[in-house]
Amino acid sequence: MGVSDDSKNTFMELQRKKVHRYVIFKVDEKKREVVVEKIGGPAESYDDFAAALPENDCRYAVYDFDFVTSENCQKSKIFFIAWSPSTSRIRAKMLYATSKDRFRRELDGIHYEIQATDPSEMDLEVLRDRAH
Repeated sequence: MGVSDDSKNTFMELQRKKVHRYVIFKVDEKKREVVVEKIGGPAESYDDFAAALPENDCRYAVYDFDFVTSENCQKSKIFFIAWSPSTSRIRAKMLYATSKDRFRRELDGIHYEIQATDPSEMDLEVLRDRAH
């Protein structure tokens, strides 16, 4: 499974320029590569991001999580989320599971990875706990 140049470039924009809050990627089976499906602007919230993930299909996503440390420092961590809801097709789950590591290696600079099958597994509190 390949990774489109657009996917890599969009991730770089999120990572270096902070022009996106999140990016959702999907596997394009015809092209046999991972492509950008949706980009969230810097003003979008975590709820906007969570709502953009399909209810019953798999996706990869990166989310730029901003927070303030106990020392009152502004920080940012990039999360890679492998979204694989239990209601998605077995074929989709297998396709995303087998191509995840290769895609993840293409995105240099990810701080944390979360595997989620249910929205509660990638709740904002989960991100906060991991980031601190």
